[in-house]
Amino acid sequence: MSITQQYLLDLHRTRAHGTPHPPAPGRHDLAVLRALVRRLRRRVS
Repeated sequence: MSITQQYLLDLHRTRAHGTPHPPAPGRHDLAVLRALVRRLRRRVS
């Protein structure tokens, strides 16, 4: 099952149960990379 298929299945389940939708795949990747770079820079300092 691809990431997109899993996301669509999760989206369908959340709509059926009335729970909040999951974030789209890759939506937070840039923020995670920025946080990782900041953490690594702090370690080096």
